[in-house]
Amino acid sequence: MAGIYLHIPFCRQACHYCNFHFSTSLRQKNDFIVALLKEMETRKDYIAREEVDTIYLGGGTPSLLTEEELGRILDRAHSLFPIARGVEITLEANPDDMTSPGKLAGWKRQGVNRLSIGVQSFFDEDLQWMNRVHNARQAAESIRDAQEAGLDNISIDLIYGTPGLSDARWEKNVSMALKLNIPHLSCYALTVEPRTALDTMIRQHKKEDVSQEDQARQFLLLMDLLAAAGYEHYEISNFSLPGRRSRHNTAYWQGKPYLGLGPSAHSYDGMSSRQWNVANNAIYIHGDPPPSEKEILTPTQQLNEYIMISLRTMEGCDQDHVAQRFGKEKAVVLHRQAERYIHEAKIIEQDRRLVLTREGKLLADGIASDLFFEEHT
Repeated sequence: MAGIYLHIPFCRQACHYCNFHFSTSLRQKNDFIVALLKEMETRKDYIAREEVDTIYLGGGTPSLLTEEELGRILDRAHSLFPIARGVEITLEANPDDMTSPGKLAGWKRQGVNRLSIGVQSFFDEDLQWMNRVHNARQAAESIRDAQEAGLDNISIDLIYGTPGLSDARWEKNVSMALKLNIPHLSCYALTVEPRTALDTMIRQHKKEDVSQEDQARQFLLLMDLLAAAGYEHYEISNFSLPGRRSRHNTAYWQGKPYLGLGPSAHSYDGMSSRQWNVANNAIYIHGDPPPSEKEILTPTQQLNEYIMISLRTMEGCDQDHVAQRFGKEKAVVLHRQAERYIHEAKIIEQDRRLVLTREGKLLADGIASDLFFEEHT
């Protein structure tokens, strides 16, 4: 099975923390769609041998597309790629785009069967701090409207660890998601990315910096609240009710092939080849084909990538898989490197898998990098 990711690089306004590729001008939207359809045609053979069971429209803000534009894109995908029956089609949406009458019904008509809603918070003070367009009332209403329209396969994004976010208000955010019967949550600690508006404002002392101590405490609180509510913590930032995982993101973590279309989109052949498109709308639109870069991962890079993504999941890092794909010696060394974290109760072994504990999840990136293998020339 394979996936298709479509990057729609337009937003109404820039959130202070965001470092994704987008434009707040919609002037080039029509030309972009023409270029996107052309790229789909030229790259139709990239995953020709694999059936596509997930299509994900991300961005940017794909909910800015009209029904006609969305239909053109999805119709072209169905005509060019081997789309599986029962394909999961996810649309990222902002609550302020879901207030137009008929919009949800239009998405459903075009085949969208899953929504990823950029809620971020159910409190106005948090949304204003982030420079989000929508307000708290729209956040809750957008979810109820989607459910009433029959689009109840919903994920929402929530952000914790923002300066001024109390533990009590964070708990209320999570409780609101539970009250609304959301089957999937993606929850992220606020990250101050270089060259974002937030980064600039913090360096100019116009906004308070984040506290790692607060973020760790709120992450632990999140894990406890959702575990008690019956959610699987199936990846560091992702929680779902049983059977409601994101098919698309799970494919990433399992190393399955995917085709990325649109400016800045990444592709992976499922083996060793990665490539990514230019992160510039004008150059993408006028490129024939759009400029891209490519890299071939060495065996060591492939192993390190497997360690990194597998440790983030609840299934953990499979030492038998490492032995079969990369050699028994590598599996022995990996276990030896992990022993320190096993003794510290940050990793446990389950059926030959190295799995992060509750405390280990606080240090996931650092533990993974500690387990990486060095490249030998």
